[in-house]
Amino acid sequence: MREGIHPNYIESKVSCACGNSFTTHSTKPEIHVEICAECHPFFTGKQKIVDTEGRVEKFMQKYGMNKAKK
Repeated sequence: MREGIHPNYIESKVSCACGNSFTTHSTKPEIHVEICAECHPFFTGKQKIVDTEGRVEKFMQKYGMNKAKK
């Protein structure tokens, strides 16, 4: 590899809008993010399916996946 063309790979501090912070390696010394694994709904299990047109319900009925089977 050629000398002097690659940026320095240093330890950096990542700060989230929720207040969580951790360290990683990057070319920037400090990184600010809006959402992280601690506050993202998918990773916390608080994700909700937003269904405005009844698509999820139609899918469940079509393929017989209703929770309350009779």
